[in-house]
Amino acid sequence: MSTLSGIKSSTVLVLGATGKTGRRVTELLGPAARPASRTSATKFDWSIPDTWEPALAGTTAVYVVPPDNPVALAEFVPLAVKSGVTRLVLLSMRSAPDDDPFEAAIKNSGVEWTILRPTWFMQNFDEDMFAAPVQHGELAVPAGQGIHPFIDVRDIAEVAVAALTQAGHEGKTYELSGPEALSFAEMLARIVAVTGNPVLYTDVTPEEFAASMRGLGYPDDIADLVTMLLVRIRTGAEAHLSDGVQRVLGREPRTFADYLGSSRFV
Repeated sequence: MSTLSGIKSSTVLVLGATGKTGRRVTELLGPAARPASRTSATKFDWSIPDTWEPALAGTTAVYVVPPDNPVALAEFVPLAVKSGVTRLVLLSMRSAPDDDPFEAAIKNSGVEWTILRPTWFMQNFDEDMFAAPVQHGELAVPAGQGIHPFIDVRDIAEVAVAALTQAGHEGKTYELSGPEALSFAEMLARIVAVTGNPVLYTDVTPEEFAASMRGLGYPDDIADLVTMLLVRIRTGAEAHLSDGVQRVLGREPRTFADYLGSSRFV
């Protein structure tokens, strides 16, 4: 875990500060954080560039939860550097290609950078897209019996704070995962064991799942991306473990049981 000695108040801009990782990064940074989002005291909206410069004023590091559009990030990064930012930490994703435009914008910034490539979040089951289906008793996704090492977002936040506040992480890309690869059926069984409420796992076709996401109001590109990532789990492409948490924090990642013990299920 990083030490924040020497880090001045409000000098680390945390984008997406109300989200799963941003909220926890903000908590860990304490007074060093300047949390920013569309609803925070510090306003930040990727679709309103006029909010960018005021949010950046006086900061030296940024935790970047990227927008949907890489063009916006490519425009934001030079402004951040011009404003005095010397370190950027990007929340990417495990399956990002090496020529990913979001990562390229960070790597070509001319300042210190770190890329985080985590697996799917454990907290998706009680805070995000899987929460409502789990609560209603059925989760339908196109993952088959594929396994995946979901990660606790608290581990991502701790790695991000280390990269934001410590030396030695510049120019590094960290692949982050949990310590065990589980199927959706196995994870739901563990949730049921905690809550006592039955949850059915239903394997659906990619086409059915993408259509359901569009029906919930997700844009086509997001529906297609999420579907593709779930199909990668189905095919076994996402079963492997990664050691980024161990490399940065010097300990094993939190287990699914650890997550359940701190989740909204208990």
